[in-house]
Amino acid sequence: MAKRRQGPKAIVQDMPTDANLPAKETTAGSILAVDYGRARIGLAIAEAETGMPRPLLTLERINRNEDMRRLRELARDHGVRQIVVGLPLRLDGTRGEMAEEATRFAARLRKQLSLPVDMVDERLTSWEAERLLEEQSGRVLHEAKTQVKGAHRGAGHPRASVDAVAAAVILKEYLEHRRVTKSNPQNI
Repeated sequence: MAKRRQGPKAIVQDMPTDANLPAKETTAGSILAVDYGRARIGLAIAEAETGMPRPLLTLERINRNEDMRRLRELARDHGVRQIVVGLPLRLDGTRGEMAEEATRFAARLRKQLSLPVDMVDERLTSWEAERLLEEQSGRVLHEAKTQVKGAHRGAGHPRASVDAVAAAVILKEYLEHRRVTKSNPQNI
């Protein structure tokens, strides 16, 4: 199979962030990745020391306040010290409506959870997550998704896994970029 990428994607830091401050870098804790969507929020987590991302879960969206309450609780329960939100740029790199929504969501997270938030280019992460899940399970998720089109998507629906795995891909790329820039500061 052909290699999909040449290296880690760039971290987009449009928002004010204190993620690069020494106190945050040395503080033990987890990094939470968010794959933002209008219907679901995919989540993945990695311990800062090990740097091993893993899908956590997918939240079905309820409303802004309830979503923030659940994310605050998850962040507290998992000792989160950093949040990474996927930035869904168009394939040509321009911002569309979803990128603007994700940026506003990231700003709300930063304000309401009082945690540093970085944004990472997430182009093709859902596609990559589907490919990873297909390889793992030996089935085509696209067919499963089209069979339940319009039906209620419960926790057992394949898309829930795709969202969390997409968040893990976002987190993997974020951590790879951090490792590269730490070992070679000229790449910043």
